Amino acid sequence: MVASIGATGGEVFDALCAGRSGLAPLRGFDPALFRAQHAYEIPEPTRAVGADRPLRATDLLCQAISEALADAGADEDLSGIPVLIGTGLRELRTAELWWTEAVPLDPADLHFGTALRTVFGAAATHTFSNACSASLYALGLGSDLLASGAADTVVVAGVDVITESMFALLDRVHPEPVDSVRPFDRNRKGVLMGDGAAAVVLRSADSGPAKAWLRGVGLNCDAYHVTAPDPAGMIAAMRQAHALSGVTPAEVDLVLAHGTGTLRNDEAEAFALAEAFAGLPISPLVTAVKSMTGHTSGSSGLMSLVVAVSCLATGMVPPTIGLVDPVEEADGLRFVTDGPVRSGPRLAQVDAFGFGGVNAVAVVERGE
Repeated sequence: MVASIGATGGEVFDALCAGRSGLAPLRGFDPALFRAQHAYEIPEPTRAVGADRPLRATDLLCQAISEALADAGADEDLSGIPVLIGTGLRELRTAELWWTEAVPLDPADLHFGTALRTVFGAAATHTFSNACSASLYALGLGSDLLASGAADTVVVAGVDVITESMFALLDRVHPEPVDSVRPFDRNRKGVLMGDGAAAVVLRSADSGPAKAWLRGVGLNCDAYHVTAPDPAGMIAAMRQAHALSGVTPAEVDLVLAHGTGTLRNDEAEAFALAEAFAGLPISPLVTAVKSMTGHTSGSSGLMSLVVAVSCLATGMVPPTIGLVDPVEEADGLRFVTDGPVRSGPRLAQVDAFGFGGVNAVAVVERGE
């Protein structure tokens, strides 16, 4: 994965465990136009403040896929392997630059498949724009391809970069300017966007040793509201994920929460987690990495999954920075707040919830 805090999965995870945030003064477009003055952008020192370049999302996507293939010991020929991409905004930033600055644009470049065919020879590419749960939706669909025998290897990826229009929309909707992402804290002000991409290689269970086992992905669309979350839909996705994975809530050791820092989402997710794990003598550990990466939109679910796999492999769980006074709905949940925790988790749950009630929850188990 790649984010504002690192150019590889290892760098990102090390930064998360160190509690290092990618929050920095806004650079990608004119900060004078907005109340919020910070974002979680991937640094490119050669770009001047207020300047951006086209096709950054495509470049990050290719970077993450290349790293995932190398990590899996696979070559970069994807001619016979399906590639599933989850995204919220695709190459919207490139279209904005074409409109506002007359940057040249080939419409074919707005589809990720064009670059993936050139770089990796990929012939079967599918892009899903399921809001902020898009990449976990792609993960679930990739799992279905394996289960049905339609493929024995699938590449699943997620990517999004900060766009000026989305940044402006969020800037307008928050009651006051947001200075940082503080998931589940009573004094949170809202969400700030971040750049990010992540990718994994999925193989069938008989392919040999694995970094982690994908036990199941619960998916639903409750269509409760255009933007407001419904805890019932979240709870249903969690319970479906547990059932498909063949695990009980008591077996889940760690939750990578969606944790956007928004006023409605955090309360709803905290309530859903408390309900899903109700009655247990002790709740699983909970952490939310958007406190350091910002909200990377459609890529955020898969980024959390890659972080979860690193937690399972290393035994380390990064903290949720900025969480000082948890919301009332989080009472009883065990948030990691004071530095990384060495806990040796075996099973992790990963949450991703999007506008329109598009909910996705994955369960992964520590590999061999």
